[in-house]
Amino acid sequence: MEKYDIVIAGGAVTGASIAWWLAGMAPALRILVVEPDPTYARSATALSVASVRSQFSNPVNVEISRFGVDFIRNFGERIGPEGEVPSLGLKENGYLFLTASESGKAVMQELAAMQRSFGASTEILGPGDLAARWPWMKVDDLVAGSFGPRDEGWFDNMGLLHGFRNAGRARGVEYRKGRVTGVNIKADRVETIGLESGETICCGSFVNAAGTASGILCAKAGLALPVEPRKRTVFVIDAPNARHPEAPLIIDHSGIYLRPEHGQWITATVPEGDGPCDPDDWDPDHAQFEELIWPRLYERSEGFDAVKVARLWVGHYDYNRLDQNAVLGLWPGTANFFIASGFSGHGLQQAPAVGRGMAELILTGGWQTLDLSPLGPERIIAGRPFLEKAVV
Repeated sequence: MEKYDIVIAGGAVTGASIAWWLAGMAPALRILVVEPDPTYARSATALSVASVRSQFSNPVNVEISRFGVDFIRNFGERIGPEGEVPSLGLKENGYLFLTASESGKAVMQELAAMQRSFGASTEILGPGDLAARWPWMKVDDLVAGSFGPRDEGWFDNMGLLHGFRNAGRARGVEYRKGRVTGVNIKADRVETIGLESGETICCGSFVNAAGTASGILCAKAGLALPVEPRKRTVFVIDAPNARHPEAPLIIDHSGIYLRPEHGQWITATVPEGDGPCDPDDWDPDHAQFEELIWPRLYERSEGFDAVKVARLWVGHYDYNRLDQNAVLGLWPGTANFFIASGFSGHGLQQAPAVGRGMAELILTGGWQTLDLSPLGPERIIAGRPFLEKAVV
């Protein structure tokens, strides 16, 4: 029977980051990453809109992203030549949250002060400022916008994954195509994990970074994790009368988001009656665009009068039903079952800091560089939400 010091279920960006950091901190360890689809074609990493921002409502999420954006900006230097990715092409157009209420403006002002205390550049803009900066935008219904003019934008999602994976392999991390289907816990320890192939592997520690499948994997170990797949249809649209490559990623109070993309736009919304989806459901909801998104785009700018859907795709969030925040840490009552899941759409931008934090926790028994304990699984067991107001 094979034995590894650490086995990670899930080889997309979170698992790959954890493995890379572990191998750098403890080169003598044998680390195995088990990934069912090495093409990552349907992973949340590959299907992400690939954005990063500091505008979160919880300080821990701001700190995670502050580290993340610096890591992403300097990726080639941080990951080294072994990563074979010299740059992630960070495009710092910023994020712009819009509100139509005075209460929303008050919340923005409070959060901006907190974010700036961690080094963010968040500004609160009134309707006149918004119109002056983006004259194509209709602002009649707006009270304020929260804008991050630097350290926010979008980048190469697959470059981040491949860099971590390539550099991890150079450090000795092993990757294996397969699916973890069983977790054998005796007393308080994971002793072995079972693969779909029938193989059994001994492990010193186990990390569940299986994304949308992490809830199912926890259930196989007798643990209740409220993480499920949620379907999101993303549209790439061509709007010849609204070409604004300088635009930020806009989170409209009407419930849509959009950002420029190579002369076109990416846009999406949260579907009405949002709930769990079948893991095999990859059928786009075409009607969302004409029924929900297009009317709201036109309300924001008349330039969206003529629009054509160029392409669309479906991605799945690993959605945490409790509070839409990541679940990170050692599962209570166990000595070596670690969880890194439930990112609810924020996993890509959080991967650099989460990988470092999880590696430090596994190796030392405590959070070191950043205190990620507010995101610990203890709150899951207690049913105590740690809510994030700025969920997109």
